[in-house]
Amino acid sequence: MAVEIKVKGEVVTAYLSGDIDHHSAASMREEIDNTIDCNMPSLLVLDFGGVSFMDSSGIGLIMGRYRALQKLGAKLHITGASPQIAKVMKLAGMNKLALIN
Repeated sequence: MAVEIKVKGEVVTAYLSGDIDHHSAASMREEIDNTIDCNMPSLLVLDFGGVSFMDSSGIGLIMGRYRALQKLGAKLHITGASPQIAKVMKLAGMNKLALIN
């Protein structure tokens, strides 16, 4: 499984793993979106600790979840990204949408 999701109160944490590319991002999006729809969180945490590779599909995954959270007035945090993946996120401007640490 490429994503494991845990819900604690109003916080949804999605633990991502493996490669995030066109094929894997679609199933991750669907699972995260279903959890957002069911739980209406105030915070979504995307944990990239298990991600070994990410292409532009990963940026799309982040942006789409950010847009969904905006409708709820919720926040997005990104954790566990390797230095290389964090650099790609920052170059794409994701640090303006979410807290990256």
